[in-house]
Order: sequence, then C-alpha cells, then structure tokens
Amino acid sequence: MKNWVFFIVTIIVVFGLGWLISNITDRKAEAKFAYKPKVEIRTDKIEPRDSIWGLNYPRQYQSYMKTADTTYRSPFRSSGRLDALEHEPDLVILWAGYAFSKDYNQPRGHAYAIQDLRKTLRTASPKFDGDGPMPSACWECKGPDVPRMMQELGLPEYYSKKWSDLGSEMVNSIGCADCHDPKTMNLTITRPALVEAFKVQGFDINKQSHQEMRNLVCAQCHVEYYFDKNKVEGSMFVVFPWHNGMTMEGAEEYYDKIGFYDWVHPLSKAKMLKAQHPDYEIYKTSVHAKRGVSCADCHMPYKSEGGQKFTDHHIGSPLANVENSCFVCHRENANDLIGDVYERQAKVQEGTSQLARQVAIAHIEAKKAWDLGATEAQMAPILANIRKAQWRWDYSVASHGGSFHAPVETQRIVNSGLGYARDARLGLSKVLSKLGFEGEVPLPEFKKEVLQAYIGLDMEKERANKKEFLNTLVPEWIKKAKEREAKMSN
Repeated sequence: MKNWVFFIVTIIVVFGLGWLISNITDRKAEAKFAYKPKVEIRTDKIEPRDSIWGLNYPRQYQSYMKTADTTYRSPFRSSGRLDALEHEPDLVILWAGYAFSKDYNQPRGHAYAIQDLRKTLRTASPKFDGDGPMPSACWECKGPDVPRMMQELGLPEYYSKKWSDLGSEMVNSIGCADCHDPKTMNLTITRPALVEAFKVQGFDINKQSHQEMRNLVCAQCHVEYYFDKNKVEGSMFVVFPWHNGMTMEGAEEYYDKIGFYDWVHPLSKAKMLKAQHPDYEIYKTSVHAKRGVSCADCHMPYKSEGGQKFTDHHIGSPLANVENSCFVCHRENANDLIGDVYERQAKVQEGTSQLARQVAIAHIEAKKAWDLGATEAQMAPILANIRKAQWRWDYSVASHGGSFHAPVETQRIVNSGLGYARDARLGLSKVLSKLGFEGEVPLPEFKKEVLQAYIGLDMEKERANKKEFLNTLVPEWIKKAKEREAKMSN
C-alpha cells in the first residue's frame, strides 16, 4: 500500500515539474519574441503616431489607451471634465481678465490633451478670440507633434507662430515620442525648456540617473513655466523660472526681478501671476522624492501580463491601483491608506478654499477703493500683497497632486498666502476708511454665472464663438492632418 502511495505521489511530482518546466520554457520563448520589432520606427524625423509605436510595443500601447477612461473619482479629484468654476466659483474672480475665468475643468487623461485644448473656451482662432491670438507655445505639452514641428521649423520659427497657425499639425495627443528615443527606447527629453532650465542651475540633464529620468520626462510639462517674449524678437519661448532654484519663492523672486506678470486684474489692477502646474517642483520637496521614488513608480507601476513584466502606461492616480503602486512599499490596509490621503487632501483643501475666498474679496474691495479715488501710492503695497497671496494659492492648487505629494510644503505655502491676503485686506480697510467708506463692501453672489457677468464676460457670445470655431476651422485642421498622415503612411 505504501509503495502505491509513493508511486502516485512520484507521478504527481514528476507531472508538476514537467508542467512547470514547460511553462517556464514557454514564457522564455514569449519573452524572447515579445518585443521583436514588427515595424521600423523612423529616426530621421519624429514619428508622432502612437499607433505605429504600438505595433512594436502592444502592451504599453494598449495600457496607454486606457488614459481615455474617465471613471476615476475621489472626493477632490476626477478624471472626467469636472467644471472647477462651478465647483469653486471664487476662481472666476481670481482669474478675472484672464481666459481661465471663462472655462476651467479638472484635467482628463493624456488621451484627451489635444481634444480638450481645442474645446475649451480659453482657445480659439484670431477670428473668434477677443483676447488676441494665442502663441504656438500653448501647444507645448499637448503631444509629440510639438517636438516634430520644432525639429522641422527650428525653435525661433516654431515659437514665432500663433496657436491657430499649427492647428492642422497638432493632432496626436501626448504619447510615445514625447518620452522615448526610437533607436533605443531609452527615456529622452524632447522639450528644450527643461534642458535649458537645468543649464541655468549648473546641471547637465544628460548626466541624470535612469530613476531621475523617470521623473524628468514628466517634468517636461508638469512644471511652472512662462512665455518669454524677449528671448528672441518676434517669438514666445517657453522658459522655466528655475534661475533661483525650484521653490515657489525662487520663481516669485525671478518674476519680480524681471518685472513679469501674466495679466493685469481688471478689478484690483494688480499685476498678476498665473501658476501653471508645478507638480515636479512640489514633488521634489516630498518624502517620496527624498527616498528616491519616481513619478513612474506610482503613476506608471510595473505590471505583469502573460508572464511579461512591463511599465503600465495607464497614467493616472495611484489610488486607482494601490496594489501595484502603493503596496510595493506600504504594508497597510488599502482603505486606511486611501483614507490617510483623503484626510491630507481635505486639510489642504480647507486652507486653499479659505485663501481663495479672501483673495477674491480683496480684489472686489480694491475695486471699491479705486472707484472712490484711491491713489496709486495708497494701493501699491496692497496690490503687491494681493499678487503674492494669489500666487501662493495658485501655486498650491495648480500642482494638482500637491496635497498628496507634499502636504506639509503645500500647507506652508497656503499659510503664507493667508498672511498676505490678511495684510491686503487690512490695508484696504484703512484706505477705504480714509476715503470715507465705512462698513463692508457689498459682494456679488458667489455663483459661476453671476460672477462671470459681474466681471463683464458675455458667456453666450463666448459659447457661440466656440461653437462656430469647432464647426468650421477644426474640421479643416483634422482633414489636413489626415491627408498629411496618409502621405506619411505611404
């Protein structure tokens, strides 16, 4: 009886080992041919079409296509087109006189970068754009057609173009050629502004580690920048304000030194700064950065499929994929981990909301002071404080992940902004008192449509212009783009 048991166990073990060896052999064979190129990606010019790259790297391409998924929701973030002006109407006042007061939505995935830029009320053609023609630099981060056109035209010529001049060229959303060298598939920098930003700090971007490159390909776009019209006459170059380091104060000091401002606020007459999205700068102050964790570790974690390990290009919130992202380092209950993140975000959100309201009221009170005859000498220190307060608010919220990446640094910036907002409003109360005004300045109802009318926007006209723009010019752009790409395929 024992012999039979031993025989059966032996058979099972032998069968199991045979199956295991066969499986390993199959996986090795699959690995050997998994990334064997099926097409040759051109290297003489930039190939902007992800569908071509995807023939050689199907897993990465298929996972990238999932950036079109808009189902992610959290208490403070969404991958859909959440109307931020409806949700936080204070922003209409803060951005009065600037295109963001017309339309601002939480960003969708990379797959929508080109589409959303066309559709937003902030963009149009010279025919429809009452704010004046936008520069080509507004395409900077939207896709691989940007470095393609930089290569074809040269930088000065590219940056001398207007946004609508390149409408038929910009059709491929953020993708493979933005980050990868087609010869080696190594990570590469395709935006010259980042290379120059390293140079002004005395660093060589070509000497960065592979792990840091997994940050820097993101930092090509997820940073603070401005348009420099003095670099080359007739052009609007993208420049990162890292001349004094990568802190919020360093950028502010640089802007103050060169006398830069994005626009003059029509209510307060303050010379304002508009933060872009300083994600990289704030992330660099985080615990994760200090421990060598890269953007890709959390937003593009490794994934296994069919026995193959690859980088998941479904770029999105780590909270939607805690098993592959957070759990690589953290060993705690998923609900507790996500709850901790939400708690930090809620605390920062409370501070940024308070700051936004205080600055919005300061703009309105400043208008009242001007209406009553305030002098420039009286208003100068107040406007400086408004500029500083709003810059700190914007720097905090424009870094969409700041409240998670570095909640302590983000809250420090917010607290600093609250101090400047308080000083601005105290100064205004004194000026208004000297001008004979007592009591509180009347405030409009803080609702999106009410505030847009209050600052003088004709939203019906804006929407009609955008509709005509989308129905006339954009179809022409798409037609020309398809004709060009058909020639490329031939």
